[in-house]
Amino acid sequence: MKTLISFVAMALLAAGCASTKASKKTGGSAAAPATGPAAASPTEAARNADMEPDVRDMATREVPELKTVHFSYDSDMLDESARATLKENAAFLKSHADLKVQVAGNCDQRGTVAYNLALGQRRAAAVRSYYKNLGVAKTRVATISFGKEKLICSESTEDCWQKNRRAATLEVLSPNVAGTPTLH
Repeated sequence: MKTLISFVAMALLAAGCASTKASKKTGGSAAAPATGPAAASPTEAARNADMEPDVRDMATREVPELKTVHFSYDSDMLDESARATLKENAAFLKSHADLKVQVAGNCDQRGTVAYNLALGQRRAAAVRSYYKNLGVAKTRVATISFGKEKLICSESTEDCWQKNRRAATLEVLSPNVAGTPTLH
């Protein structure tokens, strides 16, 4: 019995040492106390560098100078026409440096809700990425997907579906403009 207890104690001690070594290998710090703000890992730093502005619960509105782009069926690829439109939009955005925008990705009514939300997000992200490549600060451009929830046309025709496959660049209104009082 004494041998069994000794064996169990040694096994527990060895397991404790192994888990400490494993946490050190994986970057964990089981016993190290926090001594201040942790430095961001390279992955976290890259993710933070690409952060979109937080525009949740903020109103948006159309701006006549910012044109909507359309997509082919089941695609998030920007065609030549869309790229030309986005170049014009980018020029407007660069000349209005205080303007924050939200790119709203939309789909036609075919497909599941989940699929269309994902496709709408990829469309919005493609526009945001193109704006970034054209020199618009990514911290000024947020994205959202409405999937098939905000249809422009509800007929079951190709012409109507094409109108719904879009990404619109909308101005984000400041809380004060949107009707929320500013606190002093």
